[in-house]
Amino acid sequence: MTDAVRSAVSPSDGAFAPLSQIDAGELSVGLVDLGPADGPAVLLLHGWPYDIHSYAEVAPLLAAAGHRVLVPYLRGYGTTRFRSDATVRNGQQVVFALDAIALLDALRIPSAVVAGFDWGARTANVLAALWPERCRGQVSVSGYLIGSPQANRAPLPPAAELSWWYQFYFATERGRRGYEQYRGEFARLIWKTASPRWNFDEQTFDRTAAAFDNPDHVDIVIHNYRWRLGLADGAHAHDELERRLAERPPIEVPTITLDGDANGAPHPDAGAYRPLFAGAYEHRVIGGGVGHNLPQEAPHAFADAVLDVAGTRRPEQAEEASVDVAASRH
Repeated sequence: MTDAVRSAVSPSDGAFAPLSQIDAGELSVGLVDLGPADGPAVLLLHGWPYDIHSYAEVAPLLAAAGHRVLVPYLRGYGTTRFRSDATVRNGQQVVFALDAIALLDALRIPSAVVAGFDWGARTANVLAALWPERCRGQVSVSGYLIGSPQANRAPLPPAAELSWWYQFYFATERGRRGYEQYRGEFARLIWKTASPRWNFDEQTFDRTAAAFDNPDHVDIVIHNYRWRLGLADGAHAHDELERRLAERPPIEVPTITLDGDANGAPHPDAGAYRPLFAGAYEHRVIGGGVGHNLPQEAPHAFADAVLDVAGTRRPEQAEEASVDVAASRH
């Protein structure tokens, strides 16, 4: 990739430009590639219903600190496409980590710091747990999110079940058709409930909503949530990997977990997942009304966490940080 591609970002409107495409595994991946080509790599992974623009401010901060920053569209989003029409549109948890490894392989990057939220945080967890040699460290919003259909069979208290209403909606064909027809309205509702104090504007929303026009988007989203409930099969080739993940393997790579103080999305209590991080670890709560889309709502706090995991934030930068962070260090 050219230096022009790696350095192209428009800070005025938070939009990345231009995108690159690279064949990696099952996918032709659309991504932004910023920073020096020989810099230590950082892989930033978005969630649902979001896209790469969650990192529009984070990525330039990391690139300016000397990192090569990769921000790919996940399968089913933006310009990422399946290379074959015959490939099953699989959304089970492990495939996103396999996609990430394929991307690193295609770019000849042996390892990276991996950071994400929502689906992206789960993917970072999976990479760190199963392929620690490819993950030098991680930043994970909402902590440890690895799950399994078997564990998800256990009922939750009614209030908790209510927060997962869309998961049950997607289990029905009515829900599939509803998401197909109203995916923009759906995303807007999730943004407002997951980040109740984030006053995003229409330009910000529309820029991300365009990523949902991907022809595989609905298939991937529906399969992801149905697989979680055991209502759709994953690929048998991945059964052993999913069996290992179902055992909730500890994560030994250096980790910082983050949560916003106004996170309205379903998420575990930090104390519940602390024992699952066996290496260097820190948990930070980001104050000021920050919700679920933490990298877009608090980009400096997110970037600082990545730099701290990577060991590349200078002491004077840490001293100057003015973000409202309540940190519990372990």
